Amino acid sequence: MADDRKDIDEVSGVETTGHEWDGIKELNNPLPRWWLWTFYATIVWTIGYTILYPAWPGITGATAGVLGWSSRGQFAQEMEAAKAEQAVYIDRIAQTDITEIPNDPELVQFAVAGGSSAFKVYCVQCHGSGAQGGEGYPNLNDDEWIWGGTLEEIAWTIRHGVRHEPDFDTRFNEMPAYGRDQILDSGQIADVAWYVRQLSGQEYDAEAAARGAETFEIECSACHGVDGEGIPELGGPALNDAIWLYGGSHAEIVAQINNPQMGVMPAWGERLGETTVKQLAVYVHQLGGGQ
Repeated sequence: MADDRKDIDEVSGVETTGHEWDGIKELNNPLPRWWLWTFYATIVWTIGYTILYPAWPGITGATAGVLGWSSRGQFAQEMEAAKAEQAVYIDRIAQTDITEIPNDPELVQFAVAGGSSAFKVYCVQCHGSGAQGGEGYPNLNDDEWIWGGTLEEIAWTIRHGVRHEPDFDTRFNEMPAYGRDQILDSGQIADVAWYVRQLSGQEYDAEAAARGAETFEIECSACHGVDGEGIPELGGPALNDAIWLYGGSHAEIVAQINNPQMGVMPAWGERLGETTVKQLAVYVHQLGGGQ
């Protein structure tokens, strides 16, 4: 006859399961009912989820779920919806002359946002994340423009690039290598460099600058202007301010006159399309230095 008497632990007063090992008894403490029902509910929910949504991996792919939903599909739908919303403004920008865009606040807002995104992808590598530029790469936040800072001029530069030979309409100029090609001797070059320092309001050798002024008028003023103010139509940088692409010390100016460095900017028109070029131009123009 089975013994139906319950074994009660003397210390805790809790019924045991009857299992004992090395003098240690296993107490019979079942989980709370609410916890068990919660656990059962998660099992039911999991079964339902695996039926409705993608879940189980297989050899050639996962189960699709009876609803046919996927995160990729949802993302594609959201992207299509976003493109549909943008299409209205993109079409308007495409049909609007770039000089008229500033007259439409909605278009300006959209163009600046789109231009900012394109700038982060295609332009920051050279001009910096804040468009601050660097040695050899122009700062786009100031009001110094080598090729002009109007919307049309900025768009043309973006569209056709600078010294991008495959594009027939690219911006192009070339500074002679006055030292390398022996157009000027070292003394003349040093004197002109001192005169350029004078034009830009830096410390200079007065006697040397006086000698360099004549050489500057003959050799340099045709591109850089009589007073070093620059000639954007020719791509001649201003020399009478504190903005320098390759440095403004006497030695750096001498090096540039001797054997000039000249950067190259890709022509983006064919790659990006006219609408994106317009948006980029509007974005750059509003950075602070647009004319």
